[in-house]
Amino acid sequence: MAGLSPCQGRQLMQLFIWAPEHSDALRDCLSRGMSYGQAAKAINARFGTEFTRNAAVGRAKRLGLKAAPGRKVALRPPQGHRVPPEPKRKSKRETLRSAAAATPVPAPEPEPGRPEPVKLRCVGIKPRLLAFADLEPGDCRYPYGGEKDGEPMAFCGHPRLAGSSYCAPHHHLTRGLGTASERAAGAVLLRLVRAA
Repeated sequence: MAGLSPCQGRQLMQLFIWAPEHSDALRDCLSRGMSYGQAAKAINARFGTEFTRNAAVGRAKRLGLKAAPGRKVALRPPQGHRVPPEPKRKSKRETLRSAAAATPVPAPEPEPGRPEPVKLRCVGIKPRLLAFADLEPGDCRYPYGGEKDGEPMAFCGHPRLAGSSYCAPHHHLTRGLGTASERAAGAVLLRLVRAA
């Protein structure tokens, strides 16, 4: 340990070295239902060591030991003194329920000037539902399905728009609303595709 005095080095090593009697004492403390912190304090008091709670947790894990689940060993107060029991505390859910029942909640008012919810756009086209291997170079590649595990994915398959991977209706669906003339052209193309 470079830069440390021999005394400091021994103290630092003590934090990492567990003698067999220390491990036996840890095993004994945990079997009696002590928490890791209580076990570390007991070992420190008995052997004059400086083990922390985390050191006790790590050593117990390496030894395959576990503290008794759900059991907390309370330190007994000196004889003659009686500690009054703590009042039962309400859970967070009970507190919220009682608060909700006590105060009436007014109905939310719509915010002024708030826009209407956006309606999802859809295309009135019946896809051919072709597998990827069956698509020709000029076919629309708009996907259908494949969202769930094991669900096959199919593609639209109608003639695609020049300069796009999709047919005109799917192209406009993926690109946004566009200008008024573009929207009108999309409707005309949709009618042409339906007629085909």
